[in-house]
Amino acid sequence: MVPTTSLLLLLSLALLAPGLSAEKCVLTGRWTNDLGSNMTIGAVNTKGEFTGTYHTAVTATTNEIKLSPLKGNQHSTNQKSQPTFGFTVNWSFSDANTVFTGQCFVDKDGKEVLKTMWLLRSHVDSINDDWKATRVGTNVFTRLHKRWE
Repeated sequence: MVPTTSLLLLLSLALLAPGLSAEKCVLTGRWTNDLGSNMTIGAVNTKGEFTGTYHTAVTATTNEIKLSPLKGNQHSTNQKSQPTFGFTVNWSFSDANTVFTGQCFVDKDGKEVLKTMWLLRSHVDSINDDWKATRVGTNVFTRLHKRWE
């Protein structure tokens, strides 16, 4: 009876293990997304707040792209290994803001990934143009590691 119970316990753990991650996903650091944009997130404080910078690779404006500040919050800073978060980018080169929301994951290979959804709000001159002022999309960010040469 005891060997059967042990075997069932091991089998149960094996079935659950793929969904579990022993590693904690950490927002702090340098990230790049599927469109080639880069961001740097500073240290997350005890309240879950963080700041950083965002350099987009894509824009609808003809203005020169500039590094833009971001400010955000991470939920459950010390309780969850794969936390949710949100941040706002105040674009330095246009009259627009983007809000991102997402979750920090560690995949089965130990690679950190940020899965996000965003809303970009651009300035329009009248309420009649409101229909074209908001865009929505998704991005997947992966950690940028410093290359050693």
